[in-house]
Amino acid sequence: MTVVIFDMDGTLIDSQNDITASINHVRALNHTLEPLSSDFVVEAINRDQRNLAKLFYNTEEYHDSDRIVFEAHYHKQCTESAIIYDGIRELIIELHERGVKMGVATNAPSPFANRMLEHVGIAKYFERIVGADMVALPKPDPEMLQVTLEHTLFDSTVDRAFMVGDNSKDMEAGFRAGAVSVFATWGFSPEGHGDHVIGHPSELLELI
Repeated sequence: MTVVIFDMDGTLIDSQNDITASINHVRALNHTLEPLSSDFVVEAINRDQRNLAKLFYNTEEYHDSDRIVFEAHYHKQCTESAIIYDGIRELIIELHERGVKMGVATNAPSPFANRMLEHVGIAKYFERIVGADMVALPKPDPEMLQVTLEHTLFDSTVDRAFMVGDNSKDMEAGFRAGAVSVFATWGFSPEGHGDHVIGHPSELLELI
């Protein structure tokens, strides 16, 4: 058996415009700050070491008021501009037809993840969609991946697992879960490192 676990934002779905819109809504409403560009937001999210509260809202730590406003806005916003990356739909269908089991491990809350994946029409192909609200720790902790692997009755002695993502947290989570890490350069991070680096979704088929 082969199991492939995908990150969502920046790997399956281009969500940068919606994320940026909701961050800027919080900045304007709660902090009277000027809007940020989507390029800045994506670069900040993918830094290995960063304080996003400071970068986005000029606060030392996240305030509940900012989280509440963001989540309320993003609940409506998250499917406004979200699009599936070129080649992803074809990849998912091909893997499904090959009998590969698939899951999603995202640091986004699961209600957003389910809604977005339904919106782009691929939610039905995944065994599990695991968000940060469903585990004790987000990626790079491997728990999200372990939840999916346990669900599929994965046996590390005979089965293979892959983690496909666009940042170092995905790669570390994959390594810690015993999966082959595959870095995707088509999303939020054009450069990165993993067991494999691919520039188009179709290249994953050569590794499976």
